[in-house]
Amino acid sequence: MEMGKEIRRLRTDRGLTQEALADALNVSPQTVSKWECGTSMPDIQMLPEIAVYFGVTIDQLFAMTPEQQMERIENHIYSSGRIREAEERQIEKQVNAFAENPKYEGQAKTLLALLYNHQAGQYRLLAAECGKEAVLKTGGDSNAISELANAWGSYMPDWNVRNHHALIEWFSDYCSKNPENRAAHMWLLDNLIDDRRLVEAGEWLEKLAAIDNTFRTEMYRYQIALAAGEINEAEAHLCKLETMEDQEWSRALTLGDIYTQRQEYDKAIEWYRKGQEMQPSPKYIDSAASIAHICEIRGDKAGAIAAYREVLQLLKEEWGIISGEECEEIEQAIKRLQV
Repeated sequence: MEMGKEIRRLRTDRGLTQEALADALNVSPQTVSKWECGTSMPDIQMLPEIAVYFGVTIDQLFAMTPEQQMERIENHIYSSGRIREAEERQIEKQVNAFAENPKYEGQAKTLLALLYNHQAGQYRLLAAECGKEAVLKTGGDSNAISELANAWGSYMPDWNVRNHHALIEWFSDYCSKNPENRAAHMWLLDNLIDDRRLVEAGEWLEKLAAIDNTFRTEMYRYQIALAAGEINEAEAHLCKLETMEDQEWSRALTLGDIYTQRQEYDKAIEWYRKGQEMQPSPKYIDSAASIAHICEIRGDKAGAIAAYREVLQLLKEEWGIISGEECEEIEQAIKRLQV
């Protein structure tokens, strides 16, 4: 790896042995050797110490472009569980340094949002574990039950808490100023429909239709009609959605989601399979994971195990992932179902 080569260059330029560098950094000579051979990388928390020791910046140590460094950090976040506080602060410091350059500010802010969302998700997992213990230890105390439900992202009956007012307000303003941004329009529509603000949703859908000629417009027409209780109209839109000549794989996955919500599971699985077949490599795990959940709902343990094994196969063959938190979660699900 480039950083290993740079560490070796800096070490040899200063006439240092691997043993001397290892002693200075409080690691083994074998660790330094692995860095320089590219078989492993220094822990991200060690980077400031290494940079200071050689009298270079972290950027110089990486011998990578800022984009490459941020990609490495992104991959590290995705492959990590809960990141320790000291490491989180170090990542913040490094990414904020990139953000000082206007050229990289957008990418850096996106990376920080990813970091904070990742940590929030990890803390919710921790809250769920504590919540389960709290419910059992308190004999079912209502506060403990509420905290457990919140940790799992439960449905919230209180409308003032459940609604997406702040998100809708921000995205409405953004879409008004950026009328060509399809992704922003779709997030706005998703949340307007979820809040049953259907008149507004219909207005924004027409704006989306002006910039998008894919299946997505018909998908939203179906969702709005269904939410309004216009069943015949919704069915007509669903029929159009199914018979479109659009070959986008995501249309098939969307139909899988629709039929799952209708509890028409055989049709859902059929569409999920079709979507996965159409999808180019690297293929996502969504279809196989959805099928696993459907099988669990149906009580089909064997089917669920097979689908979860397919998820592991996709992670390995499509993404080169054979270990880590995501794999562990799937393996635990398989063990749970084998009992």
